[in-house]
Amino acid sequence: MKSFAGLRFLASLAFLAIDVAGVSAQLTGSKVPAAIDIGSRRELFVEASLVDQLKGKAELRLHHPVPQEIVLLHDAPWEGNGSDYHSIFQDGGRYRMYYSARQIVVSPGKIDANVHQHFLCYAESNDGIGWRKPQLGLHEFNGSKANNIVVVSGPSGRLKIATETPAVFKDENPNAAPDARYKAFLGSKEPRGLLAFKSPDGIHWSPMDDSPIITDGAFDSQNVAFWDGLRGEYRAYWRYFTRGSAASPHVGVRAIHTATSKDFLRWENQVTVGYFDSPAEHLYTNQVKPYHRAPHLFVGFPTRYIERELKAGELDDARAPAGPEKTRHWSPSTRALPELEHRELRASASERYGTALTEGLIMASRDGVNFKRWQEAFLRPGIEREGTWNYGHQFIGWHLVETRSRLEGAPDELSLYAGESYWTGDSSALRRYSLRLDGFVSVRAPMSGGELITKPLRFRGRKLTLNFATSAAGSLQVEIQDGSGKALPGFAQADCPPVFGDTLERTVTWRNGRDVGSVAGQTVQLRIVLKDADLFSFRFTE
Repeated sequence: MKSFAGLRFLASLAFLAIDVAGVSAQLTGSKVPAAIDIGSRRELFVEASLVDQLKGKAELRLHHPVPQEIVLLHDAPWEGNGSDYHSIFQDGGRYRMYYSARQIVVSPGKIDANVHQHFLCYAESNDGIGWRKPQLGLHEFNGSKANNIVVVSGPSGRLKIATETPAVFKDENPNAAPDARYKAFLGSKEPRGLLAFKSPDGIHWSPMDDSPIITDGAFDSQNVAFWDGLRGEYRAYWRYFTRGSAASPHVGVRAIHTATSKDFLRWENQVTVGYFDSPAEHLYTNQVKPYHRAPHLFVGFPTRYIERELKAGELDDARAPAGPEKTRHWSPSTRALPELEHRELRASASERYGTALTEGLIMASRDGVNFKRWQEAFLRPGIEREGTWNYGHQFIGWHLVETRSRLEGAPDELSLYAGESYWTGDSSALRRYSLRLDGFVSVRAPMSGGELITKPLRFRGRKLTLNFATSAAGSLQVEIQDGSGKALPGFAQADCPPVFGDTLERTVTWRNGRDVGSVAGQTVQLRIVLKDADLFSFRFTE
């Protein structure tokens, strides 16, 4: 038996070793990473903050929505080819949609967006696929109230309402007043800014204040707000135009600002949205909202704006149409895109209306301010056809909803909606796109194999479930490691029978029959070995 003095000596050596290790860590700048407490949340890979290592041929793979049917034509006399900026959400057993309605006429050297008064219109659906425009009888157009108009642009008391860039949502704040169960951002022309509107039923709307509640911004895009139930506050995102640099003071970037509020009227903590690893780009919309299956994640679908002109040294002999910038040259690919005659007509008013293109991106964040924005397009313009590959194409509606699958017996899927035929005819259209639940980004590996190792985690629950897809020959295996990367007894890769199939939720098992509850609350890492497989999300549950 060791003496008390000997134990004290050994303890002092241990303390010295810990102290030396701490000093060494300070000197080298290294530190032991803290475990991320994920509780029983569903975790996705759309922003990759839980990924520590990808080994072998494993990679993060961005997936793309699948085009489905046209769900709505904006072909009513009070609508038109400039109808856009859709807000879509599920409200109990009903799906609701709100959008701006207007017509744009293009003539040589001129664009007229004021052919008729602008409106906020409403549509609804039982399934998110078949939509109808109810005749609400609220506002008159051409002598009739048989329309789906809910708000009209123009003077209203001290306000001058603009419905060109609306965003509507159902307020999930449990303390929301009965007459404000639905809220909206509408534009204000005089003074310039964002107006707060409220409604008890989503149909009858009134202003919440007699002046704009946010005034610092550009606002010429869809500007959104919602109740963040996890953090107990409202959050807003709106269009902002940054100042140029000292070298180029007149060249700014279309950016996004965000702020928070406790009452939807007074906003604070205004900052510019930042990105971890993406260059500055012109972004029109933002479409940010908590993802309903993992509400700790903010997911947005901004519109990327880009002008595809030839640069110096790449010029050909194809001149731009007559206009104020006659010396510019167009790319042969620009001229090969659909509806060249109309593209040239738009360019006669401003060249960028002929050369600019838009498409949908995806970004995600855990704090609502710093985002991972994927540089590759999430929703490309797609196969060339009339109404596509133009300025205003693929503006994604705000936000996602769950709908039934077209495949009999398959689980529900995500639906998102994007516009086409913007200002190229007498009407515009809204197309539905589908995507697997949680299916934005996967960890993918080919048959030759790859591995994902997560950052240190702590969790709650007794089961580990996966949303994944493999080939018939592919598989996944999960190993649970301690904080040092050593497999825990009974949870090694060899103890996990290969998991295969294609499902939204499968419980992982180990041969000893133990459940993961025995290591819940401990610091662990997941090592997931993949062969010809995609992993979309995982979750610890009871």
